[in-house]
Amino acid sequence: MKVFLKEDVRTLGKIGDVVTVAAGYARNYLLPQKIAVEANDRNIKEFAHNKRIIQEKAVKIRDANKSVAEALSALVLTIPAKAGEDDRLFGSVTNMDIAEAMKAAGHDIDRKKIHIEEPIKRLGSFTAEIKIYHDVAATVKINVVPE
Repeated sequence: MKVFLKEDVRTLGKIGDVVTVAAGYARNYLLPQKIAVEANDRNIKEFAHNKRIIQEKAVKIRDANKSVAEALSALVLTIPAKAGEDDRLFGSVTNMDIAEAMKAAGHDIDRKKIHIEEPIKRLGSFTAEIKIYHDVAATVKINVVPE
């Protein structure tokens, strides 16, 4: 089944794309969630008319996310953790801990959007990448200090 995407879907495409998906996926998920509309003759004409509006919406979303990314890039998180000998942590600092610290700082970011190369197991300064939008990312500095 061919559908027009009204929103960005990570696994399918961006706003305005015409994609072919399984009929059940379209009928049970995309259409009821109003993420897409069926690509028939009537909808093709209507969609051509609304394409400019949808593209402007995508630009506004991207600009809003870029401003959030700039604010996050200026953020420096300090995470206290229990440490033993040689500045090694008891446990590790994960993306869930970073998400909690960000929430305490006033930024509610989903932990799945936070990417660190590996769990942090030592005291010190580290960086984490936060994927905010398809092509918008921010880098946050993290300082792990002893409790």
